[in-house]
Amino acid sequence: MNNQSEVREFLMTRRARLTPEQAGIIGGGRRRVAGLRREEVAMLAGMSVDYYAKMERGNLSGVSPEVLNALARALRLDDAEISHLQDLAAAAAPVGVVRRRKPRVEASVRPTLQRFLDTIIDTPVYVTNPCKDFLATNVLGAAVFAPIIDDPANGRNNARFVFLNPFARTYYPDWEAGARSIVATLRIAAGQNPHDRALTDLIGELVTRSNTFRTMWAAHDVRFHRSGTKRINHPVVGDLQFHYEAFDLPGSDGLVMYACTVDPASPSAERLQLLGSLASTSRAVS
Repeated sequence: MNNQSEVREFLMTRRARLTPEQAGIIGGGRRRVAGLRREEVAMLAGMSVDYYAKMERGNLSGVSPEVLNALARALRLDDAEISHLQDLAAAAAPVGVVRRRKPRVEASVRPTLQRFLDTIIDTPVYVTNPCKDFLATNVLGAAVFAPIIDDPANGRNNARFVFLNPFARTYYPDWEAGARSIVATLRIAAGQNPHDRALTDLIGELVTRSNTFRTMWAAHDVRFHRSGTKRINHPVVGDLQFHYEAFDLPGSDGLVMYACTVDPASPSAERLQLLGSLASTSRAVS
């Protein structure tokens, strides 16, 4: 992906969303566009207008961590946005400069990790890569996410399912929020792995085939996907509400394991138990 273009669009969209009132700037006269002016960002960050203008044109080469931190404070960036800005700066570092280590993304899980997943009985667990591919699951995870995993058109990929499969809007009742989260985490992954062919090919496919993805991608939003609540309308057992937690896998760089739990004695717990029983029976028969 074009680093200068990524930097330019990211900084411009962050500047455009921040109002003078939010930044503590009083007055400033009439404005033709929303957001801060370049000179206001430069003032808040303690740098010259020319220097900030160079950065916003996409040139982060040689920018120090101190300057990046000052810019992050001026633009009110959150943790995910700060991390993304640092990744973009690392990708722009001149040849010979030590860059931030990028994760080597694994294409599959180790057999020992799969055996560990198989020991987890009552909780759906799965492992994904930055492209949102389902690389491994336990039995219950495979049953919960069967509409994604079992349809060859999705290629076991959740992003492709969400944006290209019409059933996704039924399967995910909170479709829009989930879709925005996927786009935001793909943006983070692209900043960390700008030369990952599988990732850039997936993003290119989605930009080409989905108007909705293209619009969301243009917003340059980034977000961590570490914990939260996920609702699913499962075609076999109906509504399920999970609390998910993400776990980085240090021995498998670039991969993340998700565990999905339900509230005890809840309708979701009963439906999940039924789904687990059906999945175990089906597995025994096969």
